[in-house]
Parts: sequence; C-alpha cells; structure tokens
Amino acid sequence: MPLHIGIIGAGIVGLAHAWSAAERGHHVTVFERSPRASGASIRNFGMVWPIGQPAGDCYSTAMLSRERWLRLAHHARIWVNPCGSIHLAHRRDEWDVLREFHEVAPQHGYECEFLSPTEVLQRTPAANPEGLLGGLFSPTELCVNPPATIRAMPRWLSAEFDVRFEFQITITAVESGRVNNAAGRSWNFDRVIVCGGAEVQTLFPQLLSESGIKLCKLQMMKTNSQLLGWRIGPHLASGLTMRHYHNFDICGSLGALKRRVAEETPELDRFGIHVMASQNDAGEVILGDSHEYDAEIEPFDKSVIDELMLRELRAVIRLPDWTIAERWHGIYAKYPTAPVFSAEPLPGVFVRTGTGGAGMTMSFGLAELDWEQWQ
Repeated sequence: MPLHIGIIGAGIVGLAHAWSAAERGHHVTVFERSPRASGASIRNFGMVWPIGQPAGDCYSTAMLSRERWLRLAHHARIWVNPCGSIHLAHRRDEWDVLREFHEVAPQHGYECEFLSPTEVLQRTPAANPEGLLGGLFSPTELCVNPPATIRAMPRWLSAEFDVRFEFQITITAVESGRVNNAAGRSWNFDRVIVCGGAEVQTLFPQLLSESGIKLCKLQMMKTNSQLLGWRIGPHLASGLTMRHYHNFDICGSLGALKRRVAEETPELDRFGIHVMASQNDAGEVILGDSHEYDAEIEPFDKSVIDELMLRELRAVIRLPDWTIAERWHGIYAKYPTAPVFSAEPLPGVFVRTGTGGAGMTMSFGLAELDWEQWQ
C-alpha cells in the first residue's frame, strides 16, 4: 500500500531516498530550508568513487549506487560520464602500494588494471610524465556535475513521480507521523526521513551529540573551462590519495608511504591534503582537497592550503590552463564507524546522515538498501 513519506533535506541523501520511495509508488514530499540545495552535495568533485570504498558491503553498495547513477543519466538526461579513474605513482612507495593493491584486488572484488608510464599517457594527456612510474586504472568511477545534478533532480522527480518539493520551509519539530514548521503549519506522514547534518542538529541535537559524528571542512578550486575541447580523461588521483581512502588499507606497503609523507611533508598531514582532479561537462577541472575537523574548522579559508594543493597538483598533473575561476569550501558530517549514521529516534522517524566525503558515491545505494528493508 502506498505510504505518505516526508523527507527533510534536498541534498543527495534526501534525493536518493525520495527517488527510491517514489519508484516504489509512495507519495513523497521533500522539505528544504534553502531556496535550493547549497550544502556539501554541490561542493564536491562530482566523483562517484567505488574504488575508494573498503571491500565487502561498502564496495557492493557503491556499485549499486553506480548502477543507479547510470539509470538516472538515461531516464533524466542528466550528464554522467563513465570515465574511470587513474591513481598516479611518481614515487617508489606509491608504485609499491599500487602494485600490491593490483595483486590482491581480484580476490576482494575490485576490477583494475596496472599501467606502465606509456599506458598512463595513452589514457590521459594530463599526467605529468616527469618521474612517472605508472598508474592503476579502475573502470568503475563516474563523473557528475554536482550543482547541476542536485538542482535538476527535483524537476525530474516532480515530473516523473509527482514528488512534491517544499523549498524555503524549515522544519522545526518532528513527531511520529507529523512534522511542523515555525509558522505553526503541520504535515502528516506515515514515515519521516531526516537527511543532512543541519536538520539533525536542529531536530535531534542530543542524538547528534551522542553519535560520534565529526564535521569536516574541505577546500576546493575550479579552473576555467579548458579550451578546444581538451579533456583529462579519467579522474586523476596522486599517490597522496592512498593515505585517505580505506580500500588501500589492505596493502602492507601503505605504512612506508604514510611515514615518508609524514617525515618529508608534515604540512600535508597537518591539513589533511591529498590531491585529485576531475573535469565536468563544461570542461572545468575541479581540484582539491583538504580536511580539517571539528574545532579546527574556521569560516575563513586558508590561502596556504590552496597553495599546498596547487604545489602537489602541479607535481603530478599538467593542465593547458591553470587559471583558477572559483574557490570554495564545504563542510560535511562524517560518521567514523559506518558509511552512514542511521537511527530511529521515534517510531516511524528515521535519521540518515554522516556519509562524509562519499555522499555522491554511496547515497543511491544506501537509499535502495533502506527501502528494500522498509518494504
């Protein structure tokens, strides 16, 4: 029997749950406090990044998400580029980690290909050939345009499934079966899903404070559109990235890489810098990023972080045009022990937040798993 579903938050987690619910025939209303989504869901690389997820359930969920993204591209005519990714190795310890990961990848379900320097350069014109030892190609990664996608999905969900969107409505109270705003208006629902850190902080502050969720700030940049149709090809990640994504934790050689970075460039660990590049449909190259947590977070961006990121990026990639058109930061909630923080603080009221930097990668799959369980 169709249910009336209220979803609070129109970021990627909320949209994912709205889509999965609407496909199952439920009547869905999404509330968003802003005129349009403007949080972490539009302030990222646009990387759907299965390769970065730990083997097992997380990787399977990321691959389910990937399938959903390709379906969205087909049905909603939203730009999704199945570009894959290359991790570049310019140092011997980076090469050792990639080689070890490639050897054990099949038994953990990963699909990847070890590349020589020549093969890397055949797949991307952006890799810096100076000192290049090789790379690891994965075919599973997708590229999307976060602002365009997050703002186009409501139109498609409305037209295709009659999902109702209530923008500029701040929900101030949630009860079992009901939500209220500050003006005293109420809506009744069979089920309520609270998505996004800001909403959880407002509605269930004690739950959030007891959850162990951490806040993370990242700085990013975007170049001008590269001229004459120049494309980087796959997403590109430097060896520094292996310190960040937990798929590489299965590699015994990772410790040597981490020690070398800590000894040679402690400033990178200080600001959680690991550098990557993606390119959207407009030809702009997204560059980043950094990681500052909780008490370290300030509203003011640090020029030293941008300078360090550009220093490391220029060592591993080459762009025809490095002109920086935009700089920004995002803040996301990260749950340290699972890909998402899940709770049911009241009967029929579900909280889903804390997807960290993997929201674009995981949300569609996580929403599907939720609705399979709830049916």
